[in-house]
Amino acid sequence: MSDFLIIGGGINGLLLARELAAAQADVVLLEKGECCREASWAGGGIVSPLYPWRYPAEITALATWAQNFYPELAQTLLSDTGIDPEFSQSGLLMLDAEDESQALQWATDNCRRLESVDHNFIYHHESKLAPGFGSGLWMPDVANIRNPQLGKALIADLQQRENVSIVQRCQVESFERKGAKVVAVESRIENQKRRFEAQQVILCTGAWSGSLARKLLVTINVEPVKGQMLLYRIKGDLVNSIVLTRGRYAIPRRDGHLLVGS
Repeated sequence: MSDFLIIGGGINGLLLARELAAAQADVVLLEKGECCREASWAGGGIVSPLYPWRYPAEITALATWAQNFYPELAQTLLSDTGIDPEFSQSGLLMLDAEDESQALQWATDNCRRLESVDHNFIYHHESKLAPGFGSGLWMPDVANIRNPQLGKALIADLQQRENVSIVQRCQVESFERKGAKVVAVESRIENQKRRFEAQQVILCTGAWSGSLARKLLVTINVEPVKGQMLLYRIKGDLVNSIVLTRGRYAIPRRDGHLLVGS
C-alpha cells in the first residue's frame, strides 16, 4: 500500500508527485495514456492567468506564488535531469484591454508591476506587430515555460526516485471506499484488471475530473473548454514577449518556434 495514489499524469499530477516524494512519501501515479500529453502537452505555459484581475483573490495569490516558484524549479530540474524546461521571463503585452482601469487598480492593490502603455511603447517593443494598436498594458514580470519540456523533465526527475512508481496506460474504472475514505481503485491495464491501494487518493485529471468524481457520487463542476493552437517555425524573431489580444496570444520560444493559441 502506498502513502498516496495520484490519478492523472499531467503537469499538476507530476508536480504533486515530486513534492510528495521529496517529503519522503511513497507515491504511485496512474495515467490513462502517456504522462504529460493532451492538455498538458499543448498548453502555452504562461505562468499567470491571461487577465489576472478578472479572477478571485485566491487565484492572484496562487499565481504570485507560482511566479516565484518556477524559476528555481526550472533550474533545479535542468541541474538534476539535464532537461531544460525553458523558463523565460519574457513579459506580457496586452493590446487594447477593455477593462484597463480595473487592471490598474488590481495591480495597485496587489503590488504587481503593470503599467498602461501607448502606441509608441508598443511599436518600440514589438516593431513587427500589425499597425493600428493604440494602447495596451505591460506586465514585465510574467514568464512562460515550455510545457512539453517541463513534462519531460518532471518525468525524468520522478524516474530517479525510488519512492515513486509511474504506471501509464492505466484506466481507472472504479473506486473502493471504506466509510467516507477512498482506499483503493480498480484499474485496467491492457485488458488486465489491477487493484491499487493507498492511504490517500488524489484526482489530478483536469477536464476528466468531473466524470471520475461521479463514480464517487461527487459533483465537481469541471468541464473541457475548447482551444486552438498552432506552432510555427519562423526565421528571425516576430515577437519578443507574450502578446495577447482578445483572448488570442503569441508566445516566442527559444528555438525559433512561435506558439499561437486561443
